[in-house]
Amino acid sequence: MKKQGYYSSGEFSRMAHVTLRTIRYYDKQNILKPSYVSESGARFYTEDDLARLQQILLLKYLGFSLDDIREMTIDDTDYRFMLNSLNIQLKLVRERIEQMQLVENAITDTAKAIEDHHTIDWSQMLNLIHLTGMESSLKNQYQNASNISARIHLHQLYSQNPKGWFPWIYENCGIQDGMRILEIGCGDGTLWTSNAWKLPRNVSITLSDISEGMLRDARRAIGSEDSRFSYLSFDCHQMPFPDRSFDLVIANHVLFYCEDIPQVCREVSRVLKDDGYFLCSAYGKQHMKEVNQLVQDYDPAIRLSAEALYERFGKENGASILSPYYNFVQWIPYGDYLLVPEAEPLISYILSCHGNQNQYILDRYKDFRSFVSQKTEKGFHITKDAGIFLCEKVTNL
Repeated sequence: MKKQGYYSSGEFSRMAHVTLRTIRYYDKQNILKPSYVSESGARFYTEDDLARLQQILLLKYLGFSLDDIREMTIDDTDYRFMLNSLNIQLKLVRERIEQMQLVENAITDTAKAIEDHHTIDWSQMLNLIHLTGMESSLKNQYQNASNISARIHLHQLYSQNPKGWFPWIYENCGIQDGMRILEIGCGDGTLWTSNAWKLPRNVSITLSDISEGMLRDARRAIGSEDSRFSYLSFDCHQMPFPDRSFDLVIANHVLFYCEDIPQVCREVSRVLKDDGYFLCSAYGKQHMKEVNQLVQDYDPAIRLSAEALYERFGKENGASILSPYYNFVQWIPYGDYLLVPEAEPLISYILSCHGNQNQYILDRYKDFRSFVSQKTEKGFHITKDAGIFLCEKVTNL
């Protein structure tokens, strides 16, 4: 017997404008399972399944494999999940459009060069090969953008400090008219979009990230017409700037990811002007400890990070790491905590972490969601143990 609000496989395929064979194939591949299977084996789908199918079809169009799609979609249609997913997919579409425009220009230029000179410009051919191979970066771009969005979203929703992390960071930067500023690991540029109205007119800000995709996100968010900003992708272990180039260097949640932290500190000191400042954020060992305990209570095998980032560079050891390169190092704590009353944003945060959680959660997602819902029912308290080191450059180092 058909249940109200459920559609047969045939009805569902017609609604989605795909073949019944496609629906059956996604079921077999464990990418889109039916919401209900009758005793006779008939499969039925809902409008929630249609929303999930939208994600699958767009990601498939963008070139992702079915294995990729299985990892990148979640069986949840809470409106916040869906809105976040649509925003990330929109970024991917824009990314693909930009890439295809570059490919079109490269093909046109290469063809014209061959027509005009009757010879092949191999540097142009290599550039073309590079551009047509850029699709492989889209998965990382999707995951990076999704992860950053999930983390920022949780803090924006439930942080109890009314100032907010990014306005607080900006306040401690002490930005004044005429300053030259470098941000390493700028991500999607949220520090600047969150404080755009405060920014002086006469400043020069270089945004950098090792990911060219993240820089494109930042440029889109800030607007390419804002001449105060320039964008450059490089590895912060070797910065492509002369000595004493900047009044301020910012590294927001970056140093603990660097392979050689002392080398990055030396490079920052080198590119800072005398009496310039380095502002770098860090976590302490108590940061988000309740989230780690939550997933451990669900399954002791889950690790949200392969290593404790605060052990590489954190509140407890940051001053000793920084002090050889700066003659003034001050820790400034950010007083805050989270109070989370619902499961979905917390689950998004958990799934965004760099550990092994997806191996243990995705196949048991509904059970995990029920578990987290019980924990958040009366408000789930999460400790925030974060802040910044504000460092003044050592002269004549």
